[in-house]
Amino acid sequence: MPSQPSPPQRENHGGPGQGSPPPHRDFGVGASGQPNAVARQFDFQDDRYEARRLFAELLGSYLLVLVAAGGPMVNARFGGHVISGSALVAAPGLMVIAIILFMGAVSGAHLNPAVSIAFALRRNFPWKRVPAYIAVQFAGAALATLTLRALIGRRGAAGLTLPGPGISTGTALLWELLLTAGLVSVILGTASGAQQLGPMAALGVGSYIVLAGLWGAPVSGASMNPVRSLGPALVLGDWASWWAYLAGPAAGALVAVGFAFILRGPGGGTAGTEAAQRTLGTHWRPGPVGQPRNARPD
Repeated sequence: MPSQPSPPQRENHGGPGQGSPPPHRDFGVGASGQPNAVARQFDFQDDRYEARRLFAELLGSYLLVLVAAGGPMVNARFGGHVISGSALVAAPGLMVIAIILFMGAVSGAHLNPAVSIAFALRRNFPWKRVPAYIAVQFAGAALATLTLRALIGRRGAAGLTLPGPGISTGTALLWELLLTAGLVSVILGTASGAQQLGPMAALGVGSYIVLAGLWGAPVSGASMNPVRSLGPALVLGDWASWWAYLAGPAAGALVAVGFAFILRGPGGGTAGTEAAQRTLGTHWRPGPVGQPRNARPD
């Protein structure tokens, strides 16, 4: 009896239950909340790309402090009334949104030692990378302040984060602890798999920075970031109340990690790890101009 011909294979469109899984391709999956790369999702463990990540952190920290310290310095340069208080506290939040969206996929866009340490405590980020991340974050902050000083000169205490009038250093420390606990909680929460926000997490983080600045800046400057405070302090040579802006954010990060444990249990999940480490993507890889996105064979 002649054998029956094999039924034709069903065309696979990538949906569940429609035949074999699609062939592997070396391209990113876009801004869908999934990893930015499929084929290269373990690039973060490859030390060959460390310089790329560190440069991203340096550049991001530079841009953040350029805006955060630059706003007050420019304002002071032109009489103190050209930039409103609301604009001064909103600018860093808007810059953070831009940085996360345009290069968060390279390094995770921590931009803040408190964030790097919190991700490491949550087991979403390897401890061995923390010292280098913190070093380039400080370097970026110092370079930004040097740029501002070279272009517009020093303007008294403008650009520094200091306790408000009548506020003690201890109160400023506790205030920074409170604000940073909220910031890092937002970062850890929007990075978790429970939210599935993907790039939209940038809006949550930036919005918190703006809101915290609007009501918290008069008390402590609403730094929430040791490099934003200590970088300018180093360059401008003013170390007044510096320890409040180191200890406060560090303690706030620890509190936020505790909150995250209560809310979501131990860290180390896939979504949080991807948010903290990122995967570098694949669109930066050289290729023919105009090549169709999915045209590359296996």
